[in-house]
Amino acid sequence: MLDQHSPEGPRTPGTATRGETVPTVPPPASTAADAVDVTALLERGRTLATPVLRAAVDRLAPPMDTVAAYHFGWIDAAGNPAAGDGGKAVRPALAVLSAEVTGAAPEVGVPGAVAVELVHNFSLLHDDLMDGDEQRRHRDTVWKVHGPAQAILVGDALFALGNEVLLELGTVEAGRATRRLTAATRALIDGQAQDISYEHRDRVSVEECLEMEGNKTGALLACASSIGAVLGGADDRTADALERYGYHLGLAFQAVDDLLGIWGDPESTGKQTWSDLRQRKKSLPVVAALAAGGPASERLGEILAADAKSSDFAAFSEEEFAARAALIEEAGGREWTADEARRQHTIAVEALHAVDMPDRVRDAFTALADFVVVRKR
Repeated sequence: MLDQHSPEGPRTPGTATRGETVPTVPPPASTAADAVDVTALLERGRTLATPVLRAAVDRLAPPMDTVAAYHFGWIDAAGNPAAGDGGKAVRPALAVLSAEVTGAAPEVGVPGAVAVELVHNFSLLHDDLMDGDEQRRHRDTVWKVHGPAQAILVGDALFALGNEVLLELGTVEAGRATRRLTAATRALIDGQAQDISYEHRDRVSVEECLEMEGNKTGALLACASSIGAVLGGADDRTADALERYGYHLGLAFQAVDDLLGIWGDPESTGKQTWSDLRQRKKSLPVVAALAAGGPASERLGEILAADAKSSDFAAFSEEEFAARAALIEEAGGREWTADEARRQHTIAVEALHAVDMPDRVRDAFTALADFVVVRKR
């Protein structure tokens, strides 16, 4: 299985200039992947996976089936059909694409795509509750509409369904895929536990933050990037190389998420302004700024230490959150995180060199990596 640490290791940030005025990362240099229609890739993954995903959710006992349908955006809070935002669908796109590495049809990767999507949404249901997030994809979260108990139960049910969808294939390849999925799930849960524990600490190192984000985001994207290939009969060497791509893509993905969590436009992200600061998240821009040194870094450290002892943190004004974001940017945390997203993107694309695959498939993997680092939500 994949070594969960970057081969180059994390870089300690130094004092940097003020970051860019947009929340996303500038696009990578032009490549053959520029000709790939990423929207079509994402839509293909969504179109292939959704019917199987709906059929899996239909197995749940009431009211869990309707609660899950609400979470996925298929119905509204009153139970009426809806065309909600089902997310970016990066993981299903990667899973069906990875099947083509082996020469198999994209449909071979569909059970893997569905299994990964079920596990991903299990984590979202629980994370929203643990983090107190009231909005996801521009709608009230499940725990707010249906209560904490249903959020927990439906999350647990989706996790079980993910394994069931794979194991019922009854093949050797399905068993191999399930082992990779369960290992990724365990790492994801480790990452969430680390994330929560860091909220109560004054300081978290850049190394600790990258380890947490590699677990929380990188592990499941690594699984998504390889699971279709495993179902198509790929050997472990090929699957491991695809996992390296997905793991570092996950770190790039999370770095961009961290930028959006502070400076993202709520109209695009579907979350509150300064959402990560409201939750006291020790995200990459924060830990990089604290590690940078200098007056802004020291002032930020003093303010965050005082915040940790505050009993009325939820009542802080917009101006107070804006002041913290400005200090993070002044200390270099925003620019360092954008640089780290680009670095992880480069490592991800380089991992593809170890895999023999058709050029069109390689270009599609590269295009999806480019999409991850320039997105706005």
